[in-house]
Amino acid sequence: MWIFGYGSIVWKPDFRYINRMEGHVKGFIRRFWQLSEDHRGLPGKPGRVVTLISTGNPLDCVYGAAYEISNEDEASVRHVLDVREKDGYTIIETSFYPNDNDQKERNCYTYMAQQDNPFWGGDAPIDQIAKQIAEAHGPSGSNREYLFKLADAIRLLTSVNDEHLFTLDQLVKEILTKDEQNIISI
Repeated sequence: MWIFGYGSIVWKPDFRYINRMEGHVKGFIRRFWQLSEDHRGLPGKPGRVVTLISTGNPLDCVYGAAYEISNEDEASVRHVLDVREKDGYTIIETSFYPNDNDQKERNCYTYMAQQDNPFWGGDAPIDQIAKQIAEAHGPSGSNREYLFKLADAIRLLTSVNDEHLFTLDQLVKEILTKDEQNIISI
């Protein structure tokens, strides 16, 4: 079994695997449209985490990492991921395309939020999403840590510009710099 990660699983898998491969899935875009009250925010003050949005356009790609899971670890890894992705995500099957051209395309599973889940945040002005990410904090840490680590990991995987991710990375850093300057001037 292969699992594709495009969010925190890229930089923090937290499960046993026997092989890791960098690459992408086609026909999707990555968006911070899922609310998080269980990891990167709190009830009433949710953070935002990524989900895949299906576009159907094979030119749209989301880069991340796929992990090969041994047969004996498959049930335990599925359990870990089902708990980790419990608030609004469902598992889907898709094709994964490795960055290494010597490797072949393979089927993999990934978790994707559906619009009808109770934690769907959906689209919003990018500056509002950035403000929410800058301020949110939950049991797994700050929402900005999630954003920054994901942006850094994706920059290491590919030179492709993930505009939504990298714009949020820049905007949240600007918000934090401005907040820091306001504290210093007080």
